[in-house]
Amino acid sequence: MSIYILGIESSCDDTSAAVLHDTRILSNVIANQDIHKTYGGVVPELASRAHQQNIVPVVDVALSKAKITKNQLNAIAFTRGPGLLGSLLVGTSFAKSFAMGLGIPIIEVDHLKAHILSHFIEDYDTAGHPGFPFLCLTVSGGHTQIVRVNSPSDMHVIGTTIDDAAGEAFDKAAKIMGLPYPGGPQIDKLAEVGNPDAFSFPEPRIKGLDYSFSGLKTSFLYFLRDRLKEDEAFIEKNKADLSASLQRTIIHILIKKLKKAIEETGIHEVAIAGGVSANSGLRKAMQQLASETESKVYVPKLQYSTDNAAMIAIAGYFKYLDKDFALQNITPYSKSRL
Repeated sequence: MSIYILGIESSCDDTSAAVLHDTRILSNVIANQDIHKTYGGVVPELASRAHQQNIVPVVDVALSKAKITKNQLNAIAFTRGPGLLGSLLVGTSFAKSFAMGLGIPIIEVDHLKAHILSHFIEDYDTAGHPGFPFLCLTVSGGHTQIVRVNSPSDMHVIGTTIDDAAGEAFDKAAKIMGLPYPGGPQIDKLAEVGNPDAFSFPEPRIKGLDYSFSGLKTSFLYFLRDRLKEDEAFIEKNKADLSASLQRTIIHILIKKLKKAIEETGIHEVAIAGGVSANSGLRKAMQQLASETESKVYVPKLQYSTDNAAMIAIAGYFKYLDKDFALQNITPYSKSRL
């Protein structure tokens, strides 16, 4: 039996819709909201209003590109959380009303689980997917976790940040340096031409597999404050080296704990997911980790690293197989439940 799933993602500022035929992607449409660049970050009220404007045309384009009609859909999967409640309400409300009109079930999806399951999306040149169980380092602006994935429905967090996420550290550091929003990709670009050994920043000493990035963020702020007292043009003169040094530090923190997780669990199937998985330095570090630990590493394609509806659709597909459907009275949540 062929299964067609419409996925809807609206957790933050990108409105996305995708159509999946079993595990194969047919379309993945994303409408970005450039207005937030003016404010240096996502403004929740503006984001939810933009979702209301974008969701109908985005879904229409996704169905058109997939070359199917709405009546061929078997279910609609949507992001229930975590994320901005106003944004999530738009996607949730649309999914419920659209599914009710079509007489098909709805499937609620956790955003973080969807990032992990993005490795199972098939397209024209799929390089394979991890086998169960595997470890997944999920890194984004709001979350940093090491997850043991036993199956699409059985995931356990074995390490998490006790304060700030790695993505937030990237973005806040970029803002301090006066880089445009979003800051993470800007640091990555500058780091390519910078010297990662130019500056040294302290790394946290956290027990177990947990992370912490608030101390690094603070030390970076104080470091620049002291240097600017000596030279007002310090940041401008050293943007590339600062970016490279900071990026090296964050990646070393991430990889060190992931390596420890491999040693403790004995699992050598390892993946990364989330927006920060698009970072070129982290991708290179993962390949090096594969060599050092004799592990098989899986890195998502760039189009499936950042928020997208294809990952929501694939998560919905696995739930559809289990007949794990949601009720019409379901409401979104802002905090992670993974």
